[in-house]
Amino acid sequence: MSGPRRGRPGYDQETVLRRAVELFNTQGYDATSIGDLARDLGLTKSAIYHHVASKEALLSAALDEALDGLSSAIDAAIEADPGITALERLRTAVEESVRILTQHLPAVTLLLRVRGNSEIEVAALARRREIDDKLTTLVRAAVAEGSLRDDLAPEVISRLLFGMVNSLVEWYRPGGPVSADALARSVAALAFDGLATT
Repeated sequence: MSGPRRGRPGYDQETVLRRAVELFNTQGYDATSIGDLARDLGLTKSAIYHHVASKEALLSAALDEALDGLSSAIDAAIEADPGITALERLRTAVEESVRILTQHLPAVTLLLRVRGNSEIEVAALARRREIDDKLTTLVRAAVAEGSLRDDLAPEVISRLLFGMVNSLVEWYRPGGPVSADALARSVAALAFDGLATT
């Protein structure tokens, strides 16, 4: 969002952003107006503009939150110690992506719903493709070292892995019976160790 803005009593920019993301996820971005957000917070529309420049700025900030987190998870795995195998890097990338998703669930949910209907959404989709490409590079390295089967296209493996991670937004709820760390380990175990007992 563009530059710091003066806050109003009881609300700060972060609170306004969090509530906006909730409304975008519930009602849809296009169907949510600044007026809706103002009513939800009990403010006037002009008071909302003391916190944010525009509805688009809210969308951009939320998508950046999700994308920055996911990018950092993949980049950390890529830049890990050279002595770590490609498979370990890939496993770390998957586990960290799950943790990012759980920590930033509303923002990641919003990211997964964008379809390229605006310049902001097009830019977000381009960043998602960059993340997908980096994950595919990690998969290729794991295949090349002999840690993953080579009869499946790395792009397919990458999409299936991220598809599994992304599906968590449909049912995972913070504070539920499964912690973020346990969930990250479970997803990685299923992806890399399978369900078989032998």
